[in-house]
Amino acid sequence: MAKARRPGGGSTLRTAQWGATGVLAGTGLTGLLLFALGRDETWQALGGGLVVAGASTVLGGGLGFLFGVPRVRGGSDEPQGSYAPNTNLEQVSDWLTKVLLGVGLTQLGSLGTRLHDLGAALAPVLGGGDAAVPFAAALVLYFLVLGFLAGWLVTRLALPRALNDADRALDLFLAGQDRDRHGDKVGADDLRVRAMQQLGLLGGSAEHPAALAGQLPPASGSPAGPEGVVAEVRSTARRSALTADQVRDLFADGSEGRRIQALALMQGDPSLADLDSVLDAITQPRSGFEQYHALLAARGLLSRLPAAGAQRLRDAVATQLVDPRGIPYGSDRAWLAEKILSRLQVTAFVPAQSAAAGSPAAPAAPAASTPSTADGDS
Repeated sequence: MAKARRPGGGSTLRTAQWGATGVLAGTGLTGLLLFALGRDETWQALGGGLVVAGASTVLGGGLGFLFGVPRVRGGSDEPQGSYAPNTNLEQVSDWLTKVLLGVGLTQLGSLGTRLHDLGAALAPVLGGGDAAVPFAAALVLYFLVLGFLAGWLVTRLALPRALNDADRALDLFLAGQDRDRHGDKVGADDLRVRAMQQLGLLGGSAEHPAALAGQLPPASGSPAGPEGVVAEVRSTARRSALTADQVRDLFADGSEGRRIQALALMQGDPSLADLDSVLDAITQPRSGFEQYHALLAARGLLSRLPAAGAQRLRDAVATQLVDPRGIPYGSDRAWLAEKILSRLQVTAFVPAQSAAAGSPAAPAAPAASTPSTADGDS
């Protein structure tokens, strides 16, 4: 039976890794500081040593990067855009082992001479003298190896994930453009949001309740989870036999699963949408997940709203953006909200004084017969 992972194990491991790296780097720098304090030209020795250590670290890190760069999987049975670990280091290690065995240990005697020459060339930077020669050679070796290990580990662990995320985001962006060309503006925006989340440019919606998956209808042929179910419902909305009144009743059922199902149907077919229901989910959402899909449903309504409805939507979205407990800044909901506001025209208002004096409100809405959205909805 597989061993259960202890809670916080990953955090403890990362702390240990960073601690070990700090100790290794600190040991080398402490040795350099103590050496410099014993020299007549302390600052010269310290500055020169830091430059030598930094150059060695950068060189070692560059070599580690080259050995750690992942390669694209080329097999026909491999997922597209997946990456495999680079085995160059293993190949070089095997090659070096064979060379050492073939040439023999007698040829290693020149290694000491070459290290001495390196130390003698760098000794003036550390203040000169006999003591500076071995210290310079040791300093180069120490930080060269440290930089190599750090560069290789960071590249091996972080770069494949970054490349996979970038490839996944590109696929989502391209899929969004394809949806846009086919007139599915809501699905296109949903894919663009997911692509930006993949790149870390947007924060996600608040976590949906664990029971939500059980409240939604099962989806066939779509990704697991509430997101996949919503996408499935959205794609079948135009083929659904439900009427707008039935979708409104579905939203009014009260359970979050039914509300989100109704919002998904409104996203897929704007003719089923009910503005009051959408505004309720925007201003009084059960979760960030519900509010996100209410904003998507509102996005699909923009070209269908009269001036009065557009103003209600604009007020609701703007209020949620400025409310500290409303839409979080930098989240996927904030991106959608700002996009909705940018497409709504500013409608005319009746001054409060005139309204209080009994002035008719009709002159304030001469544009009610014209759409309240900007030309073009792409």
